[in-house]
Amino acid sequence: MKLGFLGGGQLARMMALAAYPLNIKCAFLDPAKDACAGPLGNLFVAAYDDESALKQLGAWSDCVAFEFETVPAGVLKLIADQAPHYPSYEALLTTQDRLHEKKYFKKLGIETAPFEVVDCLSDFEGAAAKLGRPSILKSRRLGYDGKGQVMLRDDTNLSEALDAIGKVPAILEGFVNFDREVSIIAVRARDGETKFYPLVENIHQNGILHISTALNNDPFQCQAEEMVKSLLDDLDYVGVLVLELFLAGNKLYANEYAPRVHNSGHWTIEGAITSQFENHVRAVSGLPLGDTNMVSPCAMINLIGTLPDTSDILKIPGAHLHLYDKQPRPGRKIGHVTVCASTDSMLKQQVERVLELIK
Repeated sequence: MKLGFLGGGQLARMMALAAYPLNIKCAFLDPAKDACAGPLGNLFVAAYDDESALKQLGAWSDCVAFEFETVPAGVLKLIADQAPHYPSYEALLTTQDRLHEKKYFKKLGIETAPFEVVDCLSDFEGAAAKLGRPSILKSRRLGYDGKGQVMLRDDTNLSEALDAIGKVPAILEGFVNFDREVSIIAVRARDGETKFYPLVENIHQNGILHISTALNNDPFQCQAEEMVKSLLDDLDYVGVLVLELFLAGNKLYANEYAPRVHNSGHWTIEGAITSQFENHVRAVSGLPLGDTNMVSPCAMINLIGTLPDTSDILKIPGAHLHLYDKQPRPGRKIGHVTVCASTDSMLKQQVERVLELIK
């Protein structure tokens, strides 16, 4: 089996690592010559819309997947006559525009924060009057890890806020006074078999995921599963899909979905019987899904911008270090640490030890 990826970053790298024991060979198309997944397979260095390179990748592959949702959706149509691709064009296209995504949630009966379309300053003024402050201005496209977003506070100048996101089409989203940010990771096979990982609680810093903690037997697990299953079934989805949610009171609100493996699921490498990466590979390759149960209390801490002393990390019981072979720079994810423990209290102590080292 040969599996091709659009993208050669750390997500493709971890999927390739999961594919190797299954005797699945991997290739990657990425514009960067030093793409960190490159050493784990064949690397085609080209733009994502390079038709010649796409045909080469498709001809080499038995199946093609993508590692992130900003790949131009039309690329999947270009490669479709070369090899099957998962997830689908529709799954990718919908998530590339926040307005379309919010409308799609509404169509499926999945509740979100209230939102208004912002195409110009007058739209923004009307939306701000309707939704009030605080609220969040978000570019409709290409916003992730806090990019393309401005919090609208009492003293925020509307014109300056639009300038900050580049005066691009946007939405204004009402602020959800949430108790927790959580995500549900699900995987669906080609034959419709579906499995769910335990709900994950997420803590962000500067718009970037900082810590994810798996929650065993959380009371909102079933509600989250029902929400994400409606997406999977409507899209006839294949692979891992992650739904990010706000929990406010006793209610879950959808924020966005990611049609791929996700940062909040990195804990599954050591913390679940089958990792999200292996299950994505299994799903798109037509193999049976693996067990998604949690092995032990587990959390993941992102390494962003700089690396701590790796020896100190490895001295912590239950700590597993994952480095992505990426050059450090501010705001860049260059690795993560997974911590597994026998009890929740021990997990908390070990996570605090990691956090002390990465201050």
